[in-house]
Amino acid sequence: MAKAVEAIHWRGADTSLWMPYVPAIKVKRGHLVFIAGSTAAPVYHHHPHRPEEFDNIPPGLGDQTRIVMENLKRSLEAAGGTFADVIEVTRYVTDLSEQDEMNRVYGEYFKDSKPTSTTVEIKRLATDPRCKIEISAIAVVDDGAGRVRAAGAKAAKRPVRRRPARRGRAR
Repeated sequence: MAKAVEAIHWRGADTSLWMPYVPAIKVKRGHLVFIAGSTAAPVYHHHPHRPEEFDNIPPGLGDQTRIVMENLKRSLEAAGGTFADVIEVTRYVTDLSEQDEMNRVYGEYFKDSKPTSTTVEIKRLATDPRCKIEISAIAVVDDGAGRVRAAGAKAAKRPVRRRPARRGRAR
């Protein structure tokens, strides 16, 4: 089944204004993909954290945003999607005064796609104190799009259809 997603605008809204989001999105068909928040730190790292794994975090928000977007891209590709399939993002930043730098890089990846979005300024991210941004996302992909199964997950077995036993006629 092909996905069916519709951007929703308010009645009478001036849609000629450039915005990096739409107010609402309606999903009619497709599979939802929930992408965990990503920072400029490596996605796969040890827990508890090992400081040496975070040595390559760049200081600027633009550079960090690019790493985050590349991480999101890899998750989308693993699920059989692209940025055009993203319908919602949540962006956490530690300094909103730098949001124009973040939006510039963000726009390079989303281009004409406009998911819904929320941007929140926070004091600190959990991964590392040098991280300035974290983005999580929700996407809608077509049936059969995903290529990677969760670690340890087993393929679902189809239920066996059993016919009811025939009852003999009384003689």
